[in-house]
Amino acid sequence: MSASPSAFPYRLVATDLDGTLLRDDHTVSGRTRDALAAAAAAGAAHIVVTGRAVPWTRPILEDLGYEGLAVCGQGAQVYDAGAGRLLTSVTLDRQLAGVALAKIEAEVGPLHLAASRDGLDGEVLVGPGYDVIGSLPATPCTDASDLWAAPLNKLYIQHPELSSDELAEAAERTAGGFVTVVMAGEGIVELLPLGLSKATGLSLAARRLGVKAAETIAFGDMPNDIPMFAWSGHSVAMANAHHDLRAVADEVTASNEDDGIAVVLERLLG
Repeated sequence: MSASPSAFPYRLVATDLDGTLLRDDHTVSGRTRDALAAAAAAGAAHIVVTGRAVPWTRPILEDLGYEGLAVCGQGAQVYDAGAGRLLTSVTLDRQLAGVALAKIEAEVGPLHLAASRDGLDGEVLVGPGYDVIGSLPATPCTDASDLWAAPLNKLYIQHPELSSDELAEAAERTAGGFVTVVMAGEGIVELLPLGLSKATGLSLAARRLGVKAAETIAFGDMPNDIPMFAWSGHSVAMANAHHDLRAVADEVTASNEDDGIAVVLERLLG
């Protein structure tokens, strides 16, 4: 596959990780790697934009041989993978988060909690009852006060009975004036610094690269990708995407299992 720089209409390819760039076994297919390499040869940078904080993102980037900028932690962190350093980092106001949590629990009852600590090596502390999705590394925490003992980039919340959509809706309704609430997957509802989104981090990273929103194509699968879709010039939802994201996408491609990113990039590359 070959293309001249003028043949590809975008200068930036922004991809979510889980459910989008990654297959269900958490690998990136050879076809998708080749399509991203062809887009790069045609003049487009690839940027990962993920809900994962840096410690949970770094192993994926290393496997890809990725040395560019990555937007992590739902936009809280802009990470220079080549230099191995954080360029920006936004932390959660723990006092506001505590107020938000109290308001949500007053509405729906006790929640199970986990907390993502800030920094390149920030741990994810998991409280009693919280179910970590997949096999990502986490540290059990039996003393709830430990969750608040160091700067955080986000809180994760789960409810013993409500679905993630139901919990996210209740959290937004009761605490949306104190924190940003996102649903990043089934079992993954997060409380973020107020006003933060993937678009926040992506716009900062794009500015560093000298790329405009109109020159960006974005791929995603969950409601936390909606702000990124709104910011980007063209948005593509995976076939496996949440219905809320599909509703606002410019197009829908094949699933993450069926190389949906590659399908679109190959078409654009001709």
